[in-house]
Amino acid sequence: MTPLKILLFGKGGQVGWELQRSLAPLGELVALDADSRDLCGDFTNLEGIAQTIRAVAPDIIVNAAAHTAVDKAESEADFARTINALAPGVLAQEAKRNGAWLVHYSTDYVFDGSGDTPWLETDGTGPLSIYGKTKLEGEEAIRASGCQHLIFRTSWVYAARGGNFAKTMLKLAQDRDSLKVINDQIGAPTGADLLADVTAHAIRTALQRPDVSGLYHMVAGGETSWHGYASFVIEYARQIGISIKVAPEAIEPVPASAFPLPAPRPKNSRLDTRKLQNIFGLTLPHWQSGVNRMLTEILEKQS
Repeated sequence: MTPLKILLFGKGGQVGWELQRSLAPLGELVALDADSRDLCGDFTNLEGIAQTIRAVAPDIIVNAAAHTAVDKAESEADFARTINALAPGVLAQEAKRNGAWLVHYSTDYVFDGSGDTPWLETDGTGPLSIYGKTKLEGEEAIRASGCQHLIFRTSWVYAARGGNFAKTMLKLAQDRDSLKVINDQIGAPTGADLLADVTAHAIRTALQRPDVSGLYHMVAGGETSWHGYASFVIEYARQIGISIKVAPEAIEPVPASAFPLPAPRPKNSRLDTRKLQNIFGLTLPHWQSGVNRMLTEILEKQS
């Protein structure tokens, strides 16, 4: 039996880094970034991306590349659209041509963030920002191509590698007497490692069952606010003996309006994951378990 050939774009990002680990056992993995030399992984070079796919002839294309600088996208809409919409469209066209599967990651930002119930895959979209609009356009281009695909919408992604909200809060908590953290945006912190592991499982299923092609929501279980997330992280560090300056009662909950930004954020980032769990036979762990693992990894050297 010929081993699977997998082509991964965006290998250096948080999710891409974890995907290199989770996808490696499935077959031959070719992993690229924007600065890769032998093959083109630069999403601003659409023809180069198409040529790369034709040269590699993968069975599966996994796209972990994206323009995720949400505020910056407001002032560079064309650039964001090229990376988030046009390039995924090229991936989809080439996947269709080659008979390959395309795995792509999208975002809760395709919704307007209204209400307080978790969003279903079938709910109407209404992005508030350029980032959300371009990510939605990318989804639509993939669906329109007719290729076999798995689109995973996620939110509040973190990893032990690189910068993240938890690391920022820990640094501030060690330096300041008080903190103000947003409490009117609700979601589920979701580890890049969880996304990567679920992706590998879903690919194995998809290869046996072409009917699973479609759109899925993929986030950790439960929900919290950024204030709840920050409080959890800081208390964890305090409990294991990290020197924390800010007192628990000095972490002040504030509305998002206290920190005006160029791109509006959805207030309701809850995503309903029942479809994913039912079709792929999975249980998505509560967000605290993944955050605990990440904190153990980044704090063990400090304690």
